[in-house]
Amino acid sequence: MSAEVDVGLATLSDQLILATVLFYVFAMIAYAFDLAFGRPARASARVDRPVLAGVGGSEPADAAPAEGDPAVKAPPAWVVWAGSVGVGLSWLGWAANLASILTRGLAVDRWPWGNMYEFVVAMCFAAVSAFLFMQLRYPIRFLGAFVTVAAALGLGFAVRYLHVQAGPVVPALNSYWLVIHVSAAIVASGLFIVAGVCGILYLVRKDTSVRLPSRQDLERVAHRAIVIGFPIWTFAVIAGALWADKAWGRYWGWDPKEIWAFITWIVYAAYLHARATAGWKGKAATIVQLIAFACLLFNLVGVNIFIGGLHSYAEMPG
Repeated sequence: MSAEVDVGLATLSDQLILATVLFYVFAMIAYAFDLAFGRPARASARVDRPVLAGVGGSEPADAAPAEGDPAVKAPPAWVVWAGSVGVGLSWLGWAANLASILTRGLAVDRWPWGNMYEFVVAMCFAAVSAFLFMQLRYPIRFLGAFVTVAAALGLGFAVRYLHVQAGPVVPALNSYWLVIHVSAAIVASGLFIVAGVCGILYLVRKDTSVRLPSRQDLERVAHRAIVIGFPIWTFAVIAGALWADKAWGRYWGWDPKEIWAFITWIVYAAYLHARATAGWKGKAATIVQLIAFACLLFNLVGVNIFIGGLHSYAEMPG
């Protein structure tokens, strides 16, 4: 690959990242208005009406107000379109994020995830992509405020602390395995971020909240994301071992990155196994998947920052 850099495209890529952050921030604000005012809310904290008999003779804590209930207020007219505006701004941010990745790659004539900055940018893109495409099929627009703010913070961190000038990569990365291995890791990471956001909301949600979806819905979305992401992460780990054999002559070398990628795989496997065989659900299962999510974040960012190894070519700029 050519070592020459198209400075114009590289500068355009940096500018598109800033535009992406703005789109995600404005989308987060729109989602927040939709979440705060767009969902039907009770006219008062307590309403004197018959309680529906359920298990134990009480109304479920997570029950939302019924449609047509006289105790339900219609959302204000000025927030009726807030959720749709948030989705539209998210797609604009997604497009700007994609354009920034493409222009970065064209500027250096290589696949644009050869260092920490490029990887984090791609991971934020994958997280928003996972949310946007999942919300086309499932009613998960409520996650928009949290996914977009996570993406905006991730991109801000990348620009502030990880940014390096566009340029060639070390010879070990000039391989088609970069596309196979890293692409799979990025896609899986995006899905795991969506699941992690759901898990955090599950733990912080109060029983009296009517603005957030039920814990059952949060857990269901997290499980679906992990079920899709886990085999992709498995493939990424296997592809990484095959690349290691080609580059360094061994499949496994106890490199910190390899160890933490495998630890992450084990914890997510434990989560899926516990749900499938032992019937784990609720808080216990959520805690396990959040432990896996913490391992993922440490593997993707912490290992490169705090631990040296064969993958230190992607370390933070000095």
